[in-house]
Amino acid sequence: QVQLVESGGGSVQPGGSLRLSCTASGSAASADYIAWFRQTPGKEREGIAVIYKPDHVSNYDHSVKGRFTISRDARNTVHLQMDSLRPDDTAMYYCAAGSDPKCWLFRRDVYNYWGQGTQVTVSS
Repeated sequence: QVQLVESGGGSVQPGGSLRLSCTASGSAASADYIAWFRQTPGKEREGIAVIYKPDHVSNYDHSVKGRFTISRDARNTVHLQMDSLRPDDTAMYYCAAGSDPKCWLFRRDVYNYWGQGTQVTVSS
């Protein structure tokens, strides 16, 4: 069954904002870490933001730090607020869930659950 569902992608002009959401269900809802990854054609999927749910602490890749904010609500949903978007933020965005401490380091192989992805396009 589907465990992670992303929403909120779309097209926006440079400098604009988007808010992505990831809703967890089933076993994914009990994972300690929820992260956002992104991928463009021909490149590896890269982690950009992760939240450790028990303490509400977060970690960011340098490419998005200061522009993106990851947060969670009380209903198993994690949000990614993306501000000051740039054309190089264009990618397919995926959320992922896991409980291994290496999740903090964006190790793709330790995430147990992945969403289907949502496209973000930044273009004028």
